[in-house]
Amino acid sequence: MKSTPLLLVCIALIFSSCGPQEKHDKVLPSVKETMDEVVSRLYKELDKKSLDTISHSFAEQYLTDQEKEALATQYWKVKVNVPTTVSLMRNKGQEVVPFWLKPSGFSLTDLEVKNEHDTYEVWQKDFDAGEIQLGINGFGKHRPVYFIGLAPQNPEEKLEITPVFPANQHIEKFDVGAFTYHDWSGLTLTEVPEVLKGQQLLTTIRGRAREAHMVDAFRTTAFPTSEKPDQVLLTWSESPENSMDIQWRTTETVPSGIVKYWKDGTKDTLKTQAEKFLMEDRLLQNDRYMNRFTAKLHSLEPDTKYGYIVGNEEAGWSSPETFNTAPDKDKPFSFVWSGDVHLDKVWGNNIQKAEKRFPDIAFYYIAGDLVNTGLYRDDWDKLFQYAGSTIARKPLMAVPGNHDSQDGLGAWMFEEMLSYPSDSPSPEMAGRSYAFNYGNALFLMIDSTFPNEDQTEWIEKKLKETDATWKIAVFHFPPFNEVEPYEDIQEEWGPLFDKYHVDMVMGGHFHYYMRSKPMNNGKIVKSPNDGTIYWISVGTTGKNKGIGKGSYAEVQFPADHLYQYITIDGKTMKAQTINVDGEKVDQFSINK
Repeated sequence: MKSTPLLLVCIALIFSSCGPQEKHDKVLPSVKETMDEVVSRLYKELDKKSLDTISHSFAEQYLTDQEKEALATQYWKVKVNVPTTVSLMRNKGQEVVPFWLKPSGFSLTDLEVKNEHDTYEVWQKDFDAGEIQLGINGFGKHRPVYFIGLAPQNPEEKLEITPVFPANQHIEKFDVGAFTYHDWSGLTLTEVPEVLKGQQLLTTIRGRAREAHMVDAFRTTAFPTSEKPDQVLLTWSESPENSMDIQWRTTETVPSGIVKYWKDGTKDTLKTQAEKFLMEDRLLQNDRYMNRFTAKLHSLEPDTKYGYIVGNEEAGWSSPETFNTAPDKDKPFSFVWSGDVHLDKVWGNNIQKAEKRFPDIAFYYIAGDLVNTGLYRDDWDKLFQYAGSTIARKPLMAVPGNHDSQDGLGAWMFEEMLSYPSDSPSPEMAGRSYAFNYGNALFLMIDSTFPNEDQTEWIEKKLKETDATWKIAVFHFPPFNEVEPYEDIQEEWGPLFDKYHVDMVMGGHFHYYMRSKPMNNGKIVKSPNDGTIYWISVGTTGKNKGIGKGSYAEVQFPADHLYQYITIDGKTMKAQTINVDGEKVDQFSINK
C-alpha cells in the first residue's frame, strides 16, 4: 500500500519542545524531552537483559510524577472556543490501555469505528472551553494510534479548533470515507456511528507510536562505531564530472574529519574539511550517538582517477581508496541498479561480485527500500557493512521507498545518511527527489512517497530543459504491475513520460521481475523509440509468485536477488539482468 504523508511539516514539530500550558503554573517538558531523560536514566540503571524485559507496568512505575504528567498531557493539544466533547478512538488490538486515559476522566462507550483493517473503541470526555491536553498512545509501538473527534456540547454553538501541538494538524469531517491516518491515504473509515458523523475529525500519523516507545523497544547494532572511520561511502550532490561527496562515521568522541585526496599516480595531496553531524538513535542501546561526516570535493577534473583517505591524525585514517569522475558526454559508461534490497547481505555480495565482473561500473543505484525500517540506524549499519568497500569506490545513488520513509515521519535518516542534490520540487524533498546527469543520460530520481502532484511541475521542468540522449526515471512504486497498479502515477506522470519520451522507468516494491513492452498513453507500441519501458526488479527475497502476467509485460517471472547491468554507448543501450548465481535471466538492447 502506498503511503502518502500529507502533512510532513508535522515531523519536525512532533519531536520539538512545546511551550507553556495555560492550565498549569509550571512548564512541563515535551514528550521528547521527557523520553530523552527517561531513556538516559534507563541506560544508567538497567543492563541489557532488564531493558529487553521492560513491561507496561514497569514503565509506568518507573516514571517520576512530573514525567507521568508530561506524558499524560503534552502529546496532543488543541484549543477550543466552547465546551467540547472529545471522542477518542482507541484501536481494539492494543493490549494495554494508555495509562492516563481512564484516570483523566475518559469513559468507554459502546460505540465502534472501523476501517478495512481495524476496529476502534470510542472513549469520551467533556472539556470546558480552553486547552484540551491529551497523552501518549502508550509505551509499546502500536502503530494504529488513537485519533479524535470533537463536537460542541451545545449543538447550537459553533466549534472552533486551534491546534497547539503539533502546530499543524489535519482536520476534516468525521464520516465514512474520511482518513484514518494522514500518512496512509488509502486507509479510510468504513463504519462510523451516526452520533459521531459530522463531528470534526483530527487524525495523526502512525509514527507517533514511537514517541514514548519503551516496551520491546531497545535494539543493538551488530556494527557499532569506533574512533577509526568506517562505512566510507561515495555519492554525488553536484556534477559527477567535477565533484564527489565522501561520507563516513565515527564515535561521537572524534572532533573532526578531513579527506586527503590526490590524482592517482601523483604525490600532490589536497585536503578538504568534512562537515560533522551528531546523529542519534535513542533506542540503540550500544551505540546511541555517532558522528556522521560528509566532505564535498569540488573542482575535480573530468574522467580522472583520484585516490583518497578519510579521518584525522588523532583517531586514524581509513584504508586508501580510489574513485573516478565522470567523462564527457560522448564516452560510453555502465551502471548497476537494484530493486528493493532491504539491507540484504546477498545484495551486498551481489554488488561486490558485479564490481569484479564489470570493473567499468560507474555507479550503483537502488529504487527504494534500502532497509527494512528507515528509522533504525542498525538497519543502515547492516546495509553499508554488507555493501563493503565497493561503495567507497563507486557512488551509491538511491530514492526512498515506503520502508525508508515510514509512518508519516519521513525519510529523515535516509537524508542524514546520504548526500544527494538539493535541486528538488520543494525544500522538504531536497535529497529525496533530485536529478543528475551522467554522460549523455539524465537520471530523474523521484521520491514517490511524496504526493505525485507536488512533483509534476518539477519533473516536467527537468525533462523540458534536458538535452540528454537518454532519459531514465527511478522511483519506488511501479505504475504498471499486477498486484496494485498505480493509476494515479499513470495519470499524473505518464503523459510527461510520453511527451518527453522517457526511455525507462525503473522501480520495485512488489518483489518480482517485470519488463514491459514499450508503452505510450497506457497502450503498447511497437518500438522503444515510440514509448517507455517500465521495469520492476528485486534485490532481496521475492514475493507475489502467483500473480498473473499483464498484457503489457514483455518478460515477467518470480525472482530473488537480481541486479541489472546497463551500458550506454552513444545511441545504444544494452541491458542484462543477473541472478545470484551470475546467470543472465533477461537481456535486451535499444538503438535510437
